[in-house]
Formats: sequence, structure tokens, C-alpha cells
Amino acid sequence: MTGPSPADTAAAGTIEREAERRRTVAVIAHPDAGKSTLTESLTLAASAIDEAGAVKGKATRRATVSDWMEIERSRGISISSAVVQLDAGGTLINVVDTPGHADFSEDTYRALAAVDCAVMLIDAAKGMEAQTIRLFEVCRTRDIPVIAVVNKWDRPGREALDLLDELEERTGRAPTPVTWPVGEAGDLQGLVDTMTGTLTTYESTGGGHLPVATERSADEAAELFGSAWATALEEVELTREVRGLPDQDDFHARVSMPVFFGVATKHLGTVDLLRFLRDTAPAALPRRTEDGAPRPVTEPFAAQVFKVQANMDPAHHDQVAFVRICSGRFDRGMMLTHAQSGRRFNTKHALSVFGRERDTVDVAWPGDVVGLVNATMLHPGDTLYSDEAVEFEPLPRFAPEMFATVAPTDPSTAKKFRKGMQQLAGEGVVQLLESERRTAQAPMVGVIGSLQLEVLTSRLSAEFGTAVRVEPLPWTMVRTVTDSDLALLERRRDLEIVTTDRDRYGLFRDQWHLNSVMRELKGLELPAPV
Repeated sequence: MTGPSPADTAAAGTIEREAERRRTVAVIAHPDAGKSTLTESLTLAASAIDEAGAVKGKATRRATVSDWMEIERSRGISISSAVVQLDAGGTLINVVDTPGHADFSEDTYRALAAVDCAVMLIDAAKGMEAQTIRLFEVCRTRDIPVIAVVNKWDRPGREALDLLDELEERTGRAPTPVTWPVGEAGDLQGLVDTMTGTLTTYESTGGGHLPVATERSADEAAELFGSAWATALEEVELTREVRGLPDQDDFHARVSMPVFFGVATKHLGTVDLLRFLRDTAPAALPRRTEDGAPRPVTEPFAAQVFKVQANMDPAHHDQVAFVRICSGRFDRGMMLTHAQSGRRFNTKHALSVFGRERDTVDVAWPGDVVGLVNATMLHPGDTLYSDEAVEFEPLPRFAPEMFATVAPTDPSTAKKFRKGMQQLAGEGVVQLLESERRTAQAPMVGVIGSLQLEVLTSRLSAEFGTAVRVEPLPWTMVRTVTDSDLALLERRRDLEIVTTDRDRYGLFRDQWHLNSVMRELKGLELPAPV
């Protein structure tokens, strides 16, 4: 048996080096914590770092590039994951800005399956809120290293040491500050680098530009800030004694959690965070296949779809599948196999997507995110590969918690309505449910929260030109229906049985209704959805 050829060895070395240059990071938090603002600030900071470390006086702002839908702009929230690639001194950082609202948890959870690290924003006044805790638990389940950023330090809030205690209590990871504020929340006077003891102060230049950063000596800091500087030094020393200094190995092993303080709206502390992502965050990691084995990045090309988005270009009603490159080299135009169907797929329309802006991608490497246009056969969780067959672990799928029927108010728009429903369901905006009681004219949908229905109606109107009528249904309890359950339940009219492409559910009015059916029909299993 012969070993790999010199050409194969050289190619594997190139793939390994390119993967080492990539960081794929999700920004997660409770709604209104500042995720999109931080993504925007990182974009600005990357422009500064690209200029050999000089703070750039002007930077092209693409106002809220990650929030590109009209409903996102009007509501001021993210409802769909967006991807921005930043070049930080030769290291490419793919930043995935995720929705914070619990109604869009499935989109966020899928995005987390595509990243190697997460930046978790904490509101300086509110600490770890409910959705933040929930998202951290997903990171824990998926073994994702997490960086904490305490945001909004320009407003009154809690004490920094108190926030560290909460982080440790809630996460079980040791919070190790990389930067520390001089001045209490609402009175930020500068940030201390806990490794070097260097103080940096900031002067606003206005107009959405980066502030001018100035390093201060200890003597200068003491003269300028007096007791606030002394308190900051005492707190930094205390955190060192109790939790130690930031350590890359502990961070990668999910033992510790680096912590930054700052103000995303004013770009304070963002350059420090970007440098840390560049120098310390994990590079592109092997992804687990369906059998649980990690696939080395040097293996032949394979990628996983983690998101599908329709109508990013409304003029063409196209559909973009976002794929995370997991192994090998991607070349635009290469023929790939769709693992789920066995069909061949041409990749000549491959793009990087920055909000609504697009650039053709000719080559991509492990850790990169590529948008494949008009990939109508692809769905979240699907695998594409070039050589030997492979499938990656499935993405999480949530059981719906609310139900409704949707119908066009104008029957003449029925064709556009059906197309829109299929596209938006393919994205995961809603789940289309099949039921013998429902018709194609008024299909049944399932959602996690009511905001999804608002997004559905808004996008059907704006993108497909069809107004709709939504009729809520009374079901509030969902249970998985096994084959043996189906035989007992299918003749009952007081409940509804629905199917998706993967699951079968029984729907009940409430807990009392479910208990009543369970008592009446002996032998039912009806497990809760996983």
C-alpha cells in the first residue's frame, strides 16, 4: 500500500494552514443586548486593524448590515441569522449575528451548530437574562467555548465583581477578565488590560467612527482618575487571585470564560475583542459526522447547510443556502453530491453575503461560510460532499408550540401564496404541518412563538405580494405519536394529528385534555417531543 502522493500532502498542508487562519463565531444574547450593534462595531474595528494597527479616522459604514429585512429595520430586532466575514490582519473571522428573541430559537440553535466559538453579550444592568442562559446551555451541550462581553457600561448598572459572580454561578465556567473598567457602570473612564496592566482611554470622534485610543502609564492614570484607578487595580488583583489570568487552553477546554467590558454603540473595547478573536479564539475545528466521529479538516470537501434564506434579492426571488465548509477545499463550479437525495449539485453560483451585498466566492476553506444561490433542494442540516459519502450530525429541530391556519385574503394570489409558504417554510420561518382536516388553500403551520407568525405575514406581503388571514388554533399541548398511538388516536375528533417531513405529533387543547385522553385510552405512550 502506498502513502499519499507529494501533491496530496502539499494540498493537505495548504488546507490545514487556511483552516488555521479562520475563526467562525456566533454572537448570542437576550433581545436588545446589542448583538447587531456589536457585529457592526466589529466590522468597523476590523477596518482599523487592517491598517497595520492604526485607528482609522473614516470607515465605510453599511448601516446595520446584518439586519437587512424591512421588518428587522422597522422593529429594531434581528429575526434571522446573518453572516459577515472580517479580515483582521490576515485572520478571517466569520461572524454570525443571531436572533435573540426566543421565538427564533431554532434559527439561533442552527447557527450555533456552524460555529467554533460564541460571543455572549451581557447587559451591564440586567446580567444574564433568561434567553442568554438558555443559549449558553446550548453552547454547553455543543461544547462551544464562550467569550462574555459586558455591554452598555456607559449606563448605570451592577458592580463588575457581582456580574462575574453571576457568570460563574450560572455557567460553571471561571470568568477571567481580559479587560476591566475604570469607573463604575455609567461612568466609564477607560479599560485596563488585565494581562499587562495598561490603561486605555478613549476620545470620541463622532459620526460613527472609532474613538481615538490613548495608552496611559500607571502614574498618569493615578493622576487623572485617582480613587477610580485605585479601585480598578484592587479589583483586577482580586480577580487574578480568585480566578487566575486568562488562559487559552482553559478557554478552549471550556473551563474558563474570557470576559470583556465595553460599549458597543460607542465602539469602546471592540478592538480588544477583535484582537482576542484573531489571536486566541479556536481555529476551524473538525465537525462530527452522523456516527459521532470528528472529520479532519484535511479530508476531501464536505459542508453542511445551516440556514436557507429566500428573497435576499427581492428582484429575483432567489433562495440562498448558507453552508459551513467543514473539510477540504471549495472551488466555485465544482460538482457536489447532496447526501440526503443522492443528486448532483453544481456550485457555479457561490457567494459571500454581507447583508444584501454579494461577492462571488471562487475558493473557500474549512470554517468559511458560503452562500449557494437557487439551491432549492437544500434544507438546513443537509450535507454536500465531493468524494466519499458523508453526513454530518443533524441540526436541532424544535416541536412547534403554537398553531394556526393561513390563507390568502385574495384567492387570485393563491399561486404566489403557495410559493411563498413553501419558500418560507423551507427557511424555517414556520413549520408546514399536514393534517387530513386542512386544505392546500388554508394550510396549517406550527411556530414556537407569535412573532414568527408576524414575520410570516409581513414577508408574504412584502416579498410575494399576497396578504393573508391567520386563524389561531386551540392546541397548546404537543406529544409525539408512535405507530401504536396512531392506531388508538386516529378516529378521535377532539384532537388533531399532524405530520412534518420527519415527525408525527398529536395536538391537545391543554394538560387537562391530554390527561383525559390518556386515562380513557389505555396503552398510549405519547412521549414529549425531544
